Amino acid sequence: MPHVNTAPVRIPVPGGKVIEEHVGVVATHTRDVSVAHMIAPPGWEEPYQTPEFDEITVVVRGFLVVEAGGERHEVREGQSILTRAGERIRYTTGPLGAEYVAVCLPAFTPESAHRED
Repeated sequence: MPHVNTAPVRIPVPGGKVIEEHVGVVATHTRDVSVAHMIAPPGWEEPYQTPEFDEITVVVRGFLVVEAGGERHEVREGQSILTRAGERIRYTTGPLGAEYVAVCLPAFTPESAHRED
């Protein structure tokens, strides 16, 4: 049966980033996939992580810098990137920040992201 999510769940994170989960463990108790809309401010960065999930990231505005496998990728508005489970990855933004949508398979959880301190 279809489910219309009229109120995504806002997930608090440090650094001024906004995460609104539309589908996932928190919003819909779904473990197979998560879909989140994110807005990250200029200069935002998160620690490296080695997630247990594949992640498809579609940039809507601005750009993300994705460091993975010793390479640096600038993913700009209208572009996307696919990262694989088990890769060591780090996301940051440039001077304009970024708005993007992330799809994780299986669903994102803080524990399955394996963020470094």
